[in-house]
Amino acid sequence: MPTRTRQKARMANPSDTSGPAADRPSREEAEAAVRTLIRWAGDDPTREGLIETPARVAKAYGDWFSGYGQDPADSLRRTFEEVGGYDEIVVLRAIPFSSHCEHHMAPIIGEVHVGYLPRNRVVGISKLARLVDAFARRLQIQERLTAEIADTLNEILEPRGVAVVVEATHECMTTRGVHKRGVAMVTSRMLGAFRDNPATRREFLSAIGK
Repeated sequence: MPTRTRQKARMANPSDTSGPAADRPSREEAEAAVRTLIRWAGDDPTREGLIETPARVAKAYGDWFSGYGQDPADSLRRTFEEVGGYDEIVVLRAIPFSSHCEHHMAPIIGEVHVGYLPRNRVVGISKLARLVDAFARRLQIQERLTAEIADTLNEILEPRGVAVVVEATHECMTTRGVHKRGVAMVTSRMLGAFRDNPATRREFLSAIGK
């Protein structure tokens, strides 16, 4: 399945009449589910401190998973060709992000470094941050997040190369399970010149301090 088709298939567009969006529970059902989890955890959802918690959680989920209502490629549609002949690497490093792992719904918190080698057009740097957020605000695994960012940038801008490095901590292993703190996972995806040319790859890694 082509990359863009896979991306669109994962979006929950409220205007769809079939698929995940059509089966989306109501706000009331979501809040009822939170009350069930509170009871399962051993507490009373009717006590004063928890009465408003289901509504707050539902609202928080709307923010944390807002990426399902976005087409990540939209942030890259507007580009600029008047770049004065600039044809060297463009790097935006240390873009902070927060996501949630799809296995335990625990937070993934880290940074994304993005670089590309323009062919004849560039994109506003804020759009790179929006691209990261659109994919991060979904249930994710870090490997897929890395690939989605790189593949979308490569597909829309058609540059000579794309490089993405993601560094993150996973609360599913720091607050549960093996309880190992201070551990960061690093993933990368190199396309075009960054994969084929070691010097170009080294220049990017040097720019992000690696």
